[in-house]
Amino acid sequence: MTERRLTLLAGLLLLWGVAIFAKLISLQVIHHSDYVRIARSRQEMDLSIPGPRGTIYDRNGHPLAMSAPTESVYVNPLKVPDLDVASQLLALVLHLDRQELYEKMKWALENHRGFLWVKRKISIEESRNLHQMRLEWAQIQNETQRHYPNGSLAAHVLGSVDYSEQGNAGVEQALDSDLRGEPGRLRMLTDVNRRGVESQFETEPHAGNAVTLTIDAELQFVAERAIADAVRAHRAVSGSVVVMDPRSGEVLALASYPTYDPNLPPQPADWKARLNHAISVPFEPGSVFKVMTMSAALETTKLRPESLINCHGGVLVLPGRVVHDSHAGLGLIPMAAVLAKSSNIGAIEVGMRVGQSNLYEYDRRFGFGQRTGIELPFESRGKLRKLSRWGKTSWASISMGQEVSVTTLQLAQAASVIASGGLLVRPRLVLRKGGEKVSMPAPVRIIKPQTAITMRQMMEGVVMTGGTGTAARLEGYSVGGKTGSAQIYDVAAKRYSHNDYNGSFLGFAPLTNPAIVVVVTLNGTHGTAGFGGQAAAPVFRRVAQEALRVFDAPKDLPDELPVIHAGKKGDSKDLSAAGLDSDQPNILEDDEDSESADTPEVADANSGAPGTDAANQGAGPLVPNFTGKTMRAVLAEAASKGLTVVPDGSGVARVQDPPAGAPALPGERIRVQFAR
Repeated sequence: MTERRLTLLAGLLLLWGVAIFAKLISLQVIHHSDYVRIARSRQEMDLSIPGPRGTIYDRNGHPLAMSAPTESVYVNPLKVPDLDVASQLLALVLHLDRQELYEKMKWALENHRGFLWVKRKISIEESRNLHQMRLEWAQIQNETQRHYPNGSLAAHVLGSVDYSEQGNAGVEQALDSDLRGEPGRLRMLTDVNRRGVESQFETEPHAGNAVTLTIDAELQFVAERAIADAVRAHRAVSGSVVVMDPRSGEVLALASYPTYDPNLPPQPADWKARLNHAISVPFEPGSVFKVMTMSAALETTKLRPESLINCHGGVLVLPGRVVHDSHAGLGLIPMAAVLAKSSNIGAIEVGMRVGQSNLYEYDRRFGFGQRTGIELPFESRGKLRKLSRWGKTSWASISMGQEVSVTTLQLAQAASVIASGGLLVRPRLVLRKGGEKVSMPAPVRIIKPQTAITMRQMMEGVVMTGGTGTAARLEGYSVGGKTGSAQIYDVAAKRYSHNDYNGSFLGFAPLTNPAIVVVVTLNGTHGTAGFGGQAAAPVFRRVAQEALRVFDAPKDLPDELPVIHAGKKGDSKDLSAAGLDSDQPNILEDDEDSESADTPEVADANSGAPGTDAANQGAGPLVPNFTGKTMRAVLAEAASKGLTVVPDGSGVARVQDPPAGAPALPGERIRVQFAR
């Protein structure tokens, strides 16, 4: 009996041991991974640690955008003891709406959601107060926050990021893959209350690549301040400035107004301020486009700067329209004067000789109707219709800057062709990525070097010798440029506005070896004070003078140029002569006679020269001998004798026409060729 009991007990013990062994096999072998996963889910937390975005620098190493550590708060609504109390506490500390937070937490609880962001990227003060409260059910996640230390400086270049640190505008968006860091994985051991006990990185986070831009922060500040002041002063809607190195294509400053602070979250009313007017908002350029017309003429016809162009007395009848000049009474004038005086009719006459096929080809060569390829999103290609879609007088409109739309950056690229000696260079905004220099495509020759040099000399006349851009003159530097004043088309009225303009100026300096190109655009100016020569040219002067100083460009002229006195002032009929009451499209251009009284000007050939008796129809004073004299000396001597000089080139006077000693006829212009 005893033996049977012992045997039964031994059997039970054996079965018990087998069951335990089987259970151990199940726990340790068969279902080991499952139980490990369950245990880790209860005892450990896997956290994703974002890698900080790369820093963005200006060309001199000054940080423009950087990532700083910050914290975010989340809760598990399933473990919050009292939603009402929790929402009150968190709303108080984190400056949130209590009712809205309570509704979110209640919804998450009812839908069995175990995770809810309370607030992302809290302030230092909010973090300190939250830590002091020691709320066991409120968790803190370490993150990074994008910071722009200079506020709104270069906002349209830099752009911004969203809550997930992903770029949504500007360089932040265009180079997001380079700037974005690689996240790391952190495993944290927690106690029963899910508080961290110890942690260990499974993979380390890695910061994104640093990016160095071509922008100069100091020059960018000047450009932004200058365009903001001009927009406010001339009651414009918007404005933009582009400063570019014509040899390398490096964009040294790109300003757009109105602007915004990328540190602040976007608001629905901010969308206009976030538009980059320099690259994304095309406009009808007006007379600045005559630079392309003249360049095409020098390339494809026998026209030269001294070739006489018939301006038809300021009125030209075309099929279905009438074109006027703001300079009434212009007759036969040299092509160089067509550009300097910005004659619409003269430009049309030149465009007619070029022909519409060549006009289209050269406008395309200069980059219009296509994107420049700059490293920014949302760039507009502007509008240059295919030749097959041109109307009967499209060649006339395009010759003087109508029926085409451009961006400020496209104009800067086109001006760089003239400044670089005929090479089209792509604008660039990025110097280095992750320490490696970014290569750029080689420049492409689109016009002959001699054409570019001739255009520089013609554009010098716009600024230096009494053209429409005298307000752009610089201290110590020769300048070439072109003004533009285009009426804005009123879509509702289906006609061009009587009083709203796009005023622009493009120019470069110094003339013989341009170091910078600056293009200024003011959109929606009001009244004649909003013309390009009066609104945009002073902005050019302010920005270009600073750019040449910053980059230490050698001077090529004395700091003080002689004041060249003008003849009689124009009358109030200038505007009506431009056809403001016409339904036909028209472009107004600055008349140098409408400049402010302190602006240096030259005598107009169509008005009586100072110092000359209007009743005297005979010969005037004898032409002096200018040979060997500097431009400054020639202009001063000519002004003192009441003579008008049209200089060409730079250096000292070599050739003049009429020759020395010849009698100067009333209103006659003396051409002087300068060379070094």
